[in-house]
Amino acid sequence: MRTSFAHKSRLDLLRRAADYRRLFVATLASGAGTYLAAIALTVDVFDRTGSGTWVSALLIAEFLPAIVIGLLLGPLVDRWSRRRLLIGSDLARLAVFCVLPFAGSATAVVALAFVAGVATGFFRPAVYAGMPNLVDDDDLPAANALLQAVDNLAWMIGPIVGGVLLTVQGPELAYWLNALSFLLSAALLARIPARRLQAGKIESRGHWQDLGDGFRLVRRSRALLTVLVVWNVVLLGSAAVNVAEVVLAKVALDAGDVGFGILVGASGLGLTLGSLAAGSILERLGIRHAYTALIALMALGYGIGAVAPNLAVAVAGVLLGTFGNGAAVVCNALLVQRGAPDALRGRVFTVIMSSNYVLLGLGMAVAGPLVDAVGARWLWGGASVAFLLAALAAAVLARGFDTTVAPAELDEAVQSDGTVPSRV
Repeated sequence: MRTSFAHKSRLDLLRRAADYRRLFVATLASGAGTYLAAIALTVDVFDRTGSGTWVSALLIAEFLPAIVIGLLLGPLVDRWSRRRLLIGSDLARLAVFCVLPFAGSATAVVALAFVAGVATGFFRPAVYAGMPNLVDDDDLPAANALLQAVDNLAWMIGPIVGGVLLTVQGPELAYWLNALSFLLSAALLARIPARRLQAGKIESRGHWQDLGDGFRLVRRSRALLTVLVVWNVVLLGSAAVNVAEVVLAKVALDAGDVGFGILVGASGLGLTLGSLAAGSILERLGIRHAYTALIALMALGYGIGAVAPNLAVAVAGVLLGTFGNGAAVVCNALLVQRGAPDALRGRVFTVIMSSNYVLLGLGMAVAGPLVDAVGARWLWGGASVAFLLAALAAAVLARGFDTTVAPAELDEAVQSDGTVPSRV
């Protein structure tokens, strides 16, 4: 007998679902290490070169692989053993961070960051594709909320700890600690039976056919198309927010470095609280109304930030906006997990993630010159408008759809020869 989400404790889920608990702790370990090392990588490259261009190259090296994987290699997340893929990704990143303390140049650091980015590009979609097999469907909102909340918490705390380690020891200690986090993650993942992360082995119809299957399903499934369109618009706004945030704090609000740090901290707090509240919001409002309302809350929050007369009001706006963001991300995961069958879920995640990264990168490229030309307040105002448009798109696209893919829709989206991918 199924129990409603409202009557289930999130922590109780960790107790009841042992394999989900292992995935949760593994993701927590690798995520905490990654965010801890992120600031170390940036400082390491900047100290070696004194160049913002090299820092940009590092950031591109970290997210470019996710784009390439989504566009060209997504079927591997479904075709290969997800457990082996997750463990292999951790071991590859373990090797990278064991080598980084001995890297002799900025070029070597950026190249190694690229390798780590490839591993992360496989790890994240494999985690979210495999998770629905570890918990009951009623528990899926809570499972996503917990995973997203702990990721946001690591994002908030990791850079602070990394900054302290940099002052004490330099980047090397952060690199070694990150390597240990991947070792711990791999050890935990090895305890999850491979069959628990994948419903069955998928027989390939050829790599390019397999790749096309994922794109076709995203295009023809209302739930998946909603996430693709809505979140791409959201990320255009997010790019403007991210680029202009430091200018808003230091120039528009005259709050200095401390004010900038407070805004960043408020973002992490809002994201974490939104993730934790997502399950309850979904239970009360349903997926369509929750998704629309949460993105509208982003528009309201950043609109307040854009016109804020002082730091306190801006912080309140950021907390509202990031609360909506944190909960909406949980909706994204849930829509994809319920809208794509296990056989295609990995490649669907990679397609949507790669599209998101492309839009985020383009948005940042445009936002840089714009913030210089019109100022941070106008950029945050523009972001608020983008979020409002995304909320309207969510309300329209999500009207009347079910979050489970229909068999007829799957056949049309995936097959060109009238057959179904066989499981052996």
